[in-house]
Order: sequence, then structure tokens, then C-alpha cells
Amino acid sequence: MANDSKTWRCGKYELSFDRPRIMGVLNVTPDSFSDGGEHFDPDAAIEYGLAMLDAGADIIDVGGESTRPGFTPVNPDEEARRVLPVVRALAKEGAIVSIDTRHVAVAKAAVRCGASIVNDVTGFTDPKMVEFVKTSTCGVIVMHAGEVAAPTRTHATVQLDTSAAAFVAEKAREAAAEAAREAEKPARRRRGKLLGEPKPEAKLPGGVVQPSLPFGEPEPTSEPSSEQETPAAEQAAAAETVAPAPEATEAASESNDRLAAMMRRSARREEAYVPTSQLRRFTLPDSAPIMRRVMGFLSDQARTLIHAGVSRDRICIDPGPGFGKSANEDIVIQRETAKMASLGYPLMCAVSRKRFVGAVSGVTEAAARDAATFGVCLGAIQAGANIVRVHDVAGFAQFLNGYWAVAKPQPRRAFVAVGSNLGHRCDNIRAARDMIAEIPLTCVSNCSRIYESEPAYETRQDAFANAVIEIKTELAPLVLLDELMKIEAELGRDRSKKAKVNGPRTIDLDLLWMDGETHGGKKLRLPHPLIGERDFVLVPLEDLMHDPARFFRYNGVEVKEPEDRVGHIVGELGRM
Repeated sequence: MANDSKTWRCGKYELSFDRPRIMGVLNVTPDSFSDGGEHFDPDAAIEYGLAMLDAGADIIDVGGESTRPGFTPVNPDEEARRVLPVVRALAKEGAIVSIDTRHVAVAKAAVRCGASIVNDVTGFTDPKMVEFVKTSTCGVIVMHAGEVAAPTRTHATVQLDTSAAAFVAEKAREAAAEAAREAEKPARRRRGKLLGEPKPEAKLPGGVVQPSLPFGEPEPTSEPSSEQETPAAEQAAAAETVAPAPEATEAASESNDRLAAMMRRSARREEAYVPTSQLRRFTLPDSAPIMRRVMGFLSDQARTLIHAGVSRDRICIDPGPGFGKSANEDIVIQRETAKMASLGYPLMCAVSRKRFVGAVSGVTEAAARDAATFGVCLGAIQAGANIVRVHDVAGFAQFLNGYWAVAKPQPRRAFVAVGSNLGHRCDNIRAARDMIAEIPLTCVSNCSRIYESEPAYETRQDAFANAVIEIKTELAPLVLLDELMKIEAELGRDRSKKAKVNGPRTIDLDLLWMDGETHGGKKLRLPHPLIGERDFVLVPLEDLMHDPARFFRYNGVEVKEPEDRVGHIVGELGRM
């Protein structure tokens, strides 16, 4: 189950998995398979990313290149132009941003702009990408993209001849062939290397071997291989020709793009499939060879990253549904989620709106597959998936909150700051405490004393009464925040546009911190971004915990010295 002890370090953030984490898909592309063009404008993409955070996303995965079947590769400059403004804006709002790219230049630029995760669709098979991530602190997602079916081999019919004459003739042929091979050896050498020898695998520092891309054999082309020698006459003719135009070079690079070639083959395989009369004993292919290839690749790449210097707790794995895999193969892989989770790395379920989801649900339109996606994701969560990558964040958050509340008892500690400077201040705080205790799946476990403090930010107003309430809750942070806002409204808090943000108020409730939760966005920031500068919060917290300044510094919050804080405590008003 997702309720386990794994943690994932992503730059300055640390994600725990006491509940599944939601990754929202943000495609800044004109041609993605289900939402292409919807968020191609940077401003629209930023607005949508913030909306996903407010709907319950823990991570926003920003991508600038569609990798759907039959996609057209995008050069790194264009990809960077699409994604960097979006990454920068979302990171500024406290979001955990993942950059979905296979280009090391784009990954470097995105991390400089605030991205905390690199999601490499090619599984860090590029040594340059490995070199980059080992020098950073970002989280990494290793994805398997490639065919998992064993290559088809054709066997010629063999007619056995058991006569003695045939045996003698066969021995003579073998001897002649061996002699011919011995004679050819000197001629086959070129520059100290035998023709036909396998190309050596790339090596990383420390002698670690970098495996080749898991995309199967590239499509055959009419161009000569780079391993073959070009005749001298052809080399001379080539030297006299004019260099190709940039457009032609780009087109040639696209035609040689191994990921694009693999996805084209995958698309053609799906389109060309027709039922045959050949009988099968089982509804799905054998899982053993499929999982050997998928889990073998993921394990090998994770070890390659660790040997290169990437700490284990920064690595997440993703089996790559839909990338070179048939619907049957994708179902086999999803059914083996528990085996992949047993590898010990955080495991991602990235099935949202994929073709196999449409195949099992009978839904043709990709954008209409969200309900079926939720069903597949639930199965993965029950088997041990930790992160769910979805397009419909609001729908899945609602789905997950409902399931988790019933299936997984999980009370967590949180702190709520309470303040008032209108009416009977202490009575307002006590009324808020009693109403918080009535929130579903929530109880009040402790309360600080009530203190009087100077007004902060807007100083021309009456002094405040302040306290902090410690609670235990099983609600998701955004659901709990909505309940706190209802209490504010019931007690007369004016949050209209005409009211001053930090002006006088009957009651003010701030969710300060929640165990295991980090969140960004306009609606909610966790930990509260101003907690470290508020004396009227830190002093009441001393009633509830030992050394709150140290506690929050450990959790990545900058805590100011008492003399540098705002809203200083000036007296005590009694117990709550």
C-alpha cells in the first residue's frame, strides 16, 4: 500500500507516502494526445497549474514535447521556450515542479528556474543526463520506454540426413569454412577493430556501464551505417557538396530519433492488429519475460544512477505504460505493481487516459477516460503505487479522499493559528476551538494559552488575541482548509474584496503545518510561508512543543530571531 516508510527527496522538498501523492499533468504542447493545445499559451498553462494545486495536486509535471505515438520530436530550444516561464511561475508559488524532458539542456534550465524533479522518458540512458543529475539535488523519475515483447525469430525448416556420407560431407564443409575464416582475419581488421564487433557501451565515471536505450532495433533506413566505411570516391564527392540546410539537418535528426521511431512502430502495431484464427490458451501473455525486461531495466538504471552518485532516496521508477507496449502488455505490467513496488523505490502509476485504459473500458475518446483511469489507479495504489499521474486532478483528488477516509485510518497532527481583534476576542477564539472539534474526522488534542500581541502588517488597529490549537485529523489538507474557512464565515469573518487583507477581523484561522504535508499554490501553502516571522504564532507554539523555532528550521522553514519578528507578544490573556 501507499502507506509505507518510503520518502522521496526532491531538492529542498521531501515527500512522504503515508498517503498517495497526486501529480498533475501540464502539457505545454500543441499536439498532446488528450489535451494538446489547451495550455499551449504560457499564461493559460500557469493558471491551469495553479488551479491543479488548489484542486489537490502535490506535484505539477510540466512537459513541452508530446511523446504520443507518432509524435514529432521538438528541438531543445523550442521545448525550453515553452516550459521555462511555466516552471518559474509555479515554483515561485511554492509548487513542487517536475520537468518532463529527455533533453539535458532543458532539464538544466528548468532546475535553475525552480524545478525539483527531472522526469526522463528515456530512463536516464543519456550519460550527459546522468552527469547532470548527479551534480544536483533534484528528484529523478526513471521511466521504461520500449517494446517488451521478445523479438520474433523465423526458423527455416531443417531436413535431417543421418547417412554416413552426409556426416562426412558436413565435417568437410565445417573444416573449409573454418579455414576461410582464418584466412579472412587480417583483412577484417580496420583501425585495430574487427568488423562486426559490437559497439562498446558508454561508460560513466567510475567504470559504470551505461546500458543502451530500451527501444528495440531502429527502423531500417536506406542510408549507410555510421559503422561502414565510405569509399574514397564518395568521400571526395561529399567533400565538394554544399552543407545541408538547418531544416534538412533537423529533419534528418528527427528521422533518426530512436524514441520517435519506437513510438511509430508501436502505433503501427496497434493499427495493424487484426484477430487471427490461431487459438491461444491464455487471455494475456506470460508475465515473466515482460517483467524481466521492465524491472531489469528499471533496476539497472537505478543502480547506474546510484553508482554515479545519485542518492537512492532521490530515485522514483515508472514502468512507462503505453510506451512501445500493447494493451495486453500494459495490463500485465499493472497487475505486477506489487513486484515493482518491492524494488524499494517510490513507484509511479502514469496510466492517465492511455490507450489500454480505453481498451479495457470501451471508451474511444481519450479525454473521456478519466473514470476508467481512476479505477486502474486505485488498483495500483492498493498494490503499492505511491504517486499517481493524472490529467483530472480535481476528480481524482475527490475520488482518493473518499476512498482513503474509509479504507485507511490515518490521524495526523496539525497546528491551527487563531486570532481575533473585534468583539469579545477570547470568546471568539474559544468558539472557534469548539467548532474545530466538530469538524468530521478531526479532534482538538491541545491548546496554547491566549496571548495579546501587537498588530502585524496593518499596524493602525486594535491589539489581537492569539492562540494555537493542536489537532489530529484524517482529512486532506485542502479539505481541512475548506472546513476552517466555513468556521470563519460562520463567526463573521469578512473575506470580501473590500476588506483589508490584514485588517480588523472577528476571527482568523490559519493552517500552519501538517504532519507529512508540503503544498504550494494560491489557496494553501504548507508549511505556512510566514510562520517563521510571526511572534504571535511562535510564542503560543512554545506551549505545545519544545523549541518550535528549531522544529520548523528542521522542516525547511526560515525562522527569524525574536527581535526581527512581527506581531510581538505583549501579554497573556488566560487559558483557553
